[in-house]
Amino acid sequence: MTGKAKPKKHTAKELAAKLDAATTNRGGGKAGLADRSGHEKGGHAKLECPLCKVTAPDIKSMQIHHDARHPKIPFDESKLNNLHSVTVAETSKPKPGVRGSLKKTTIL
Repeated sequence: MTGKAKPKKHTAKELAAKLDAATTNRGGGKAGLADRSGHEKGGHAKLECPLCKVTAPDIKSMQIHHDARHPKIPFDESKLNNLHSVTVAETSKPKPGVRGSLKKTTIL
């Protein structure tokens, strides 16, 4: 513990964590909009609603959207537009910035 008059120093680990948090794309804001849309990089949005052009990452999310927004029209999985099959992801651009758990587990 430090004394009363001594200011506490920041550790290298803490400074590295702050730098990482400030510079890594977490998927929000304008930088994350391209990731979420799925048009440029083949991002998170895999499916597109044929009626209103809203994107969703998977079938379950699209079904929830369809039940909420288009209740009178029956849900047909074959009519959905798969954006990943249509769009070819560019290799020069970075992948979408989604970070998993900080706690890494190892399988023995």
